[in-house]
Amino acid sequence: MHALLAAGHSRRAVQRQLGMTYRTVKALADATNPEDLFQGQWQNRPSVLDDYKPYLDDRWSEGCTNAWKLWEEIAPLGYKGSYQRVRAYIRLKRTSPQPVTAPPPSPRTVAGWILRRPTALFEAEQVQLKTVLAHCPELDALTRHVRSFAVMLTERQGELLPDWLDAVRQDDLPSLHTLAAGIDRDRDAVIAGLTLPWSSGVVEGHVNRIKMLKRQMYGRAGFELLRKRVLLAS
Repeated sequence: MHALLAAGHSRRAVQRQLGMTYRTVKALADATNPEDLFQGQWQNRPSVLDDYKPYLDDRWSEGCTNAWKLWEEIAPLGYKGSYQRVRAYIRLKRTSPQPVTAPPPSPRTVAGWILRRPTALFEAEQVQLKTVLAHCPELDALTRHVRSFAVMLTERQGELLPDWLDAVRQDDLPSLHTLAAGIDRDRDAVIAGLTLPWSSGVVEGHVNRIKMLKRQMYGRAGFELLRKRVLLAS
């Protein structure tokens, strides 16, 4: 219809060419999209199902999409209409386009964003993390404490540890309070570890190597063979 009109044909000419009534031609010509054709005298009329649509919507959101079951559920509630009306409403919901929403990030993903350097995050990740923290004040406070501790660790600012512990205790974060209490028991050692350039990393590496050798020969030989393997491996 619109193609013929755009080509320069008059409505009367289109009427004669398509064999339609002039009223039909006028309705089709005036419609800008298919939805405009469904605006008639039967549109938006009250229905006996209207009072039960909120219930059906809730059950649909819960995952119940069986029209017969839904009809059986609303009948005891006072619904006097037919099953076909319920089926038509459910079919409309099933064929209606659903809004596309991005899935929320998993806890593992959010934890990874918090533990990484802010400058190492992509712009999209920074926006998502900002949105998550805006909806959870506790997680926002936790992120601040984790990142400030990371700065102390990487830049050897152990003298800031007492202030960090005081700041942690001011927030309602029970799990972090447990960590702070454990750090406070060995405060001097932790401050030294966050300040001095030396560490026990080399010793821990040798211990892990010895444990690996021990597991490889577990139950197969005694201490003498383990001793020889450790000395020869070094």
